[in-house]
Amino acid sequence: MSSEARGQLLVLSAPSGAGKTTLARMFVERTPGAFFSVSATTRAPRGHERDGVDYHFLSPERFQSLVDAGAFAEWAEVHGHRYGTLRESVERALRGSGVAVFDIDVQGGAQIRERFPRDAVTVLVVPPTPEELERRLRARSTDSDEVIRRRLAAARSEVEAGAARYDYVVVNDRLEDALARLVAISRAERARRGGPADPAAAAAAGACARAQARLEAWAG
Repeated sequence: MSSEARGQLLVLSAPSGAGKTTLARMFVERTPGAFFSVSATTRAPRGHERDGVDYHFLSPERFQSLVDAGAFAEWAEVHGHRYGTLRESVERALRGSGVAVFDIDVQGGAQIRERFPRDAVTVLVVPPTPEELERRLRARSTDSDEVIRRRLAAARSEVEAGAARYDYVVVNDRLEDALARLVAISRAERARRGGPADPAAAAAAGACARAQARLEAWAG
């Protein structure tokens, strides 16, 4: 199967509150052939989440049995719960010709990139500054001050890890602009891996390449 015919694995990772999930939903809604890869987790459903749609909700015992069987393409423990991507989900995505969007943490994304280097495109989504992230977290009015402090501390570590290992960095300063950058990255990678040339997308994606990332606000 040619690179153009294979599905694209678009991995999105970000600190909590960066707007990654909203950005991913917009991308899927506006990109023909794009769809979400549904992860497995040991945590309980929240709100209106549905099994098999938002996540595959598994017991810790079932999750471990799948780990032992080598059924995960990647998995990690995050905030006391396990999350993972089933290998069959990745293989099914590659058999198609669309874009499978993975909404996962940096640790899991790095595993996908390592195991599927020909097909994975890794994108770190970050707010412009830590101060903006704190503003967004407080605006949600769902977390205590202590939880917000922990999320901000974790965010710096996630940005540092993602900036060192991922292919691209998209600054989510304005959703529509961030979406345009993400679409350009997907198109540019299609072209680079055998698809029709797209100079405009290549130029826009190049500006988001890891080497071009300006993350001084997140240093220290």
